[in-house]
Amino acid sequence: MDAQVLTLEPKEISFSITDADIGILYIIQHELLKESKIDFAGVIVKHPLTNEIHMKINSNTKPLGEVKKATDSVIKMAEEFKKLFNSKIKEN
Repeated sequence: MDAQVLTLEPKEISFSITDADIGILYIIQHELLKESKIDFAGVIVKHPLTNEIHMKINSNTKPLGEVKKATDSVIKMAEEFKKLFNSKIKEN
């Protein structure tokens, strides 16, 4: 996966992400939209053949900091899910 900042303004940031699963970005988008500071968080496949996804975030505060908080939250959630999954599965 590769990410590149397309635009960075005081209250807006846009990324271009390649070779990524859009599902992960939808989870990050969901976490972003839980915050009252976020005005908009959108994810779109630029073109199905280019494997390029764009993400745009508008925020009342610094959007890059909000993205960092959302991704940290998603990572923590994934770790908790992994622990739960591993505790329920027993090897034969």
